[in-house]
Amino acid sequence: MTVGPFQENSYLVFDERTRRGVLVDPGDEPTRIIGMVRAAAVDIDAIWLTHGHLDHVGAVAALKREWPVPVLLHTADLVLHRRAAQQAAFYGVPFEQPPDPDGELTDGETLQIGRERLTVRHTPGHSPGHVIFVGEKLVVGGDLLFAGSIGRTDLPLSNPDDMESSLALVASLDPDLIVYPGHGPPTRIGTELATNPFLVGVRTSL
Repeated sequence: MTVGPFQENSYLVFDERTRRGVLVDPGDEPTRIIGMVRAAAVDIDAIWLTHGHLDHVGAVAALKREWPVPVLLHTADLVLHRRAAQQAAFYGVPFEQPPDPDGELTDGETLQIGRERLTVRHTPGHSPGHVIFVGEKLVVGGDLLFAGSIGRTDLPLSNPDDMESSLALVASLDPDLIVYPGHGPPTRIGTELATNPFLVGVRTSL
């Protein structure tokens, strides 16, 4: 579901057999997100955050009141998460500061949704604690990789060199994986390797 003034993609990821699921990057419009979950008849077990920018965490506080589930974030992005309200004030958008996360995400750990599993990969660059979630057929990619582009590296705490290393990691993934990005339409790893000017010629990191 695309939400808010930044047109951010908030995802409901769930196991169709058990109807257990998680919300990834609920950025805004919590009422709409709650409606999406209820329409899908899914039980929410957690909220996962790819990073701490305001457009990816704006609905967290309201959703925690609806579902008191753990919120998980990489610790390197905690400083951004805690400044989200300040970010929002800079842009002049309404915002409710979310509470601190309940747990941390670490590189290489396996997360379970019902019977499905996704692996956390630390992909700094856009932000120091940015992560992606890699499954058997898909990647929930946050603001690392977009169709034809990549996440910005000119923001506070962004790092172009780290982004280059993270893109090399992405280039090593299965080219058939579908990428669900934080903004814009889905794409595939192979498509971006062939056409994305930021990925063409990138050396993979195995």
